Amino acid sequence: MGPQLSDTVRPYSEAPRGDERAAGVVATSLGAGDVFEVRVFEEPNLSGAFRVGSDGQIDYPLCGQLKVLGMSAAEAAAQIKACLRDGFMRDPQVSIFITEQNSKKIYVFGEVENPGTFPFLEGMSVVEAVTRAGGFTPSAARNSVVVTRVVDGVETKVQVPVEDIGIGKAPNFELAPGDIVYVPQSFFG
Repeated sequence: MGPQLSDTVRPYSEAPRGDERAAGVVATSLGAGDVFEVRVFEEPNLSGAFRVGSDGQIDYPLCGQLKVLGMSAAEAAAQIKACLRDGFMRDPQVSIFITEQNSKKIYVFGEVENPGTFPFLEGMSVVEAVTRAGGFTPSAARNSVVVTRVVDGVETKVQVPVEDIGIGKAPNFELAPGDIVYVPQSFFG
C-alpha cells in the first residue's frame, strides 16, 4: 500500500486518455531539435540528415528554408517533393525517416535507480519508462506512481499501479510526450 490519493490525483480508472489519434499525431510530429533523414531516389546530393532548427525550419538544397515544425514525416516529405517538382525534377521520390525525436521527452524521478529525462518513443508505457530509469529502488511505492500530464492546458495527475501492470492485474498505461512520472517512497518496508 502506498500513500492515499489526494483530491488532486485521479485514480487510474479516470485517467484522461484524450483522442488517441490526435495523441499519435502530436507524438510523431517534428519539433525543434529533431533529426530526420531525407532520401531522394537516385539523388544522393539531395539525400541526407537534417536537424529541425529552433525556428522550426531546415535548410534544404534547392528549396532553401522549409518550415517543418509540427509536420509528420509524410507531410514534410510531401513538402520537399512539391518543391523539387517545381522546376527541378519531374517526379521526385522522397522518403523521410525520423532518426532522433529530441523534442519529445518524458521525465522520470523519485524512487528509481537512475532518474532523468528520456526520449519519448511512440507507444511508450509507464512500465518502459520506469525500466529505462533503472527500475524501482527497494523503497519505491510501486503501485502509487503518479503520472502528470497536461491535456488542453490543464495539468492532470493520475495514480498508476505499475506493479499491478507488470504482473498483469491492470491494463498498461501509455505515456505521452512531456509526461512526468514520479515514483514516491513507500511508507512501508
